[in-house]
Amino acid sequence: MHSFGISIDIPQPVEHVWSVMIDVERWHEWTPSIKGVRVLGEQPLAVGSRALIRQPKFPPALWTVSALVPGERFSWVSVAPGLRVTGHHAVVPISGGSRATLGIEIDGLCGGLWARLTRSITERYIDYEAQGLHARAEDGAYRHRGFSRSPHG
Repeated sequence: MHSFGISIDIPQPVEHVWSVMIDVERWHEWTPSIKGVRVLGEQPLAVGSRALIRQPKFPPALWTVSALVPGERFSWVSVAPGLRVTGHHAVVPISGGSRATLGIEIDGLCGGLWARLTRSITERYIDYEAQGLHARAEDGAYRHRGFSRSPHG
């Protein structure tokens, strides 16, 4: 297995950082690593929820939520022949705010090759996501829109 990850301290309460993190359909607003996320089915996300994610330089991928502790962390998995990619997202309280941790694990028969081929872009995208999460959480104008489905969802 190959792992990539980053942690970032954000001077905001866990609840606020979590609300940004779990609002996956708006990720494209704050990170250039995401062109779009479409949750398939009802929200809020739960174990078994699926989402179609479009990223620059990668084919669209279907992700399935594999673990979720509301207000704290979630993981989701995308599977292709010979490849399993797991994304982890967590937020914990620290003195003065929160610490968000984002990570990717790549395994499977082709996992080692895929990890080596995509290492640079994977590390760059995780950094974009951490920096974007920090900026969005610090944006006083941001408000979680709730989980009602939009007419375009």
